[in-house]
Amino acid sequence: MNDTKIKKKGRPLKFDKTEALAAAINVFWSKGYEGSSMKDLTTAMGINAPSLYSTFGDKHQLYLQAIDSYTSNDDCGPLVAFENESDLREAVQSFFKTALEYATTNENGIQGCFLSTCVSTSAGTVAGAKSRLKQAIKETDIRLAARFESEKEKGNLPKSFPSLKRAQLMFDLRQGYVLRARAGISLEEMNDDFEDKTKMVLSYNN
Repeated sequence: MNDTKIKKKGRPLKFDKTEALAAAINVFWSKGYEGSSMKDLTTAMGINAPSLYSTFGDKHQLYLQAIDSYTSNDDCGPLVAFENESDLREAVQSFFKTALEYATTNENGIQGCFLSTCVSTSAGTVAGAKSRLKQAIKETDIRLAARFESEKEKGNLPKSFPSLKRAQLMFDLRQGYVLRARAGISLEEMNDDFEDKTKMVLSYNN
C-alpha cells in the first residue's frame, strides 16, 4: 500500500482584472490612499490577499495601476460630450453640464473626479502619483485643444484662437465644480452659469 500523500494543487483564483481595478479605484476614491486598507481592497475586488499580491503587487503598486487604468479610459463623460456635440458652443456647454453631473452625482455615491479628489491629495506623498497626475492633466488639455484646432481648420474659429489656453481654462473651470460639489453646494446653485463659462472659453478678439 502506498502511503504517499498526494497533494492537490489549488485552483488558481480567476477574476476579471479590469473589474477588480475598477473596484479598487472606487475604494481609493472613497477612502483615499492612506485610508484604504488591504481588507477594504480585497473585499471590494472580490479576491484574497495572495491573489492581489500575485497579480498587482503591494498596495502601492495597485494604486499606481488604478491611476493608470482610470487615466487610460477614453470614456470620460465630459470629454466625450465635448467631442461628440457638433455645434461648438453646445459642445462647450455640454462639457460643463456633464462635468457638473459628475461632480454632484455618481452611481457609487462618490462625487467629483478620481484625479482631483484622491490622486491630487496623494501626489506629494505617494511615489509615482505626481508624475501620473501631471501627465493626465497634460493629455486632457491636448484632447480638449484638439477640438478647437479642428474648428479652426473648419473656419469656425479664427487662426489666432488660443486653443491650448482655452483647453486649460475648461479643465480648471471643471475642477471648480468638483470643489464646490465637495463643499456641499447643490446642483441647482451651480447649473445657471453655463452660458457665462461658455462665453469665457470661446471669446476672442477679431
